[in-house]
Amino acid sequence: MNYETRVTSESAEGFTTAEEEVVIDPPRDRRTNRWIWIGVILAIIATAVLAWRLMSSDAAPAADRESQLPVVTVIVPGQTTVEGEINATGTLAARRAMPVGVVGEGGRVVSVPVDAGDWVRAGQVLASVDRSVQNQQAQSAAAQIQVAQADANLAQSNLDRALQLVERGFVSTADVDRLTATRDAAVARVRVAQAQLGELRERNARLDILAPAAGLVLERNVEPGQTIGAGSGTLFLIARGGEMELRADVGETELAAISVGEAAEVTPVGGGQTFTGRVWQVAPTIDPEDRQGTVRIAMSYAPELRPGGFASSVIRSGTVVAPVLPESAIQSDDEGSYVYIVGTDGVVELRRIETGRVTERGIVVASGLRGDERVVLRAGGFLNPGDKVNPVRQ
Repeated sequence: MNYETRVTSESAEGFTTAEEEVVIDPPRDRRTNRWIWIGVILAIIATAVLAWRLMSSDAAPAADRESQLPVVTVIVPGQTTVEGEINATGTLAARRAMPVGVVGEGGRVVSVPVDAGDWVRAGQVLASVDRSVQNQQAQSAAAQIQVAQADANLAQSNLDRALQLVERGFVSTADVDRLTATRDAAVARVRVAQAQLGELRERNARLDILAPAAGLVLERNVEPGQTIGAGSGTLFLIARGGEMELRADVGETELAAISVGEAAEVTPVGGGQTFTGRVWQVAPTIDPEDRQGTVRIAMSYAPELRPGGFASSVIRSGTVVAPVLPESAIQSDDEGSYVYIVGTDGVVELRRIETGRVTERGIVVASGLRGDERVVLRAGGFLNPGDKVNPVRQ
């Protein structure tokens, strides 16, 4: 504590002669306290700096370790609405091809009024066969009918006269019975002759080659002057109604997803035009050699649809909602297809999946993924389950 001492001196006469003031210095404790506080503050600062350095030294190796992890690109596929499309190729053909050959006994062809590419109606003559001999036979059969009819008329007249005389007793009942039998035989011979003439006429009619139904003539394999018979084979090939179809070969898996009535787009090779059709038949069997079945797509007639040509098709087989991944993200082994998933902790996980259709966007994942996982996009062949990576989202 600071304090002052004041001293006053008096003279002998009793008057104050001088005043002396003595100031005593403050104690050293004040300075000591100040330096103590300064030392405490410096110690706190030094402690904070030391702690910061220790923390920095611990964080640096962790950051270094994080930077040394392999960087992989991941995607989150989500759920995509994919219109079902199945690509298939095949051969164009007539939907209902009608081969036409010799129906009758044949003969020499005298005329062929139609050619390949012509439209014909039902019953139209495609080729005519010489029938000069058959016509003579028909005329002979017609004459035989006249002869038989004359005999029948005479037998009827004889019977009528006998019936008139039997009442007078000039003709016996036995004679009447004989004349009646003669009349009946004559009438029967008339009917036989008529049947023979009808048979000849039917045979003559079958000499001509007729169109069984309306359609488009695809093939003509006969020429005038050619002799044809039962062994001549197919003379004409007709597409009934001109309808065409594509007989597309489809894999066993895709075949199970196709139903009758589904729409399809057909593009013939060499032409840029696309035709619309519908699936009208799905093969009930699978070829054991190539594991494929045939899908038949019906189409209306068009000049560009030439039977025997090659064409590609896109069959609309329904809509699915599923994750879609690029081909680079899907791996495979002896057990099937799989992908690598990166968890929230950065650890790689192997996930088995089942693939579906192949689209322009990628491959549909039928099962195994929800769509919210982080899927490794590339470099899956260099990873193993349990590896820790640094995922970077595309």
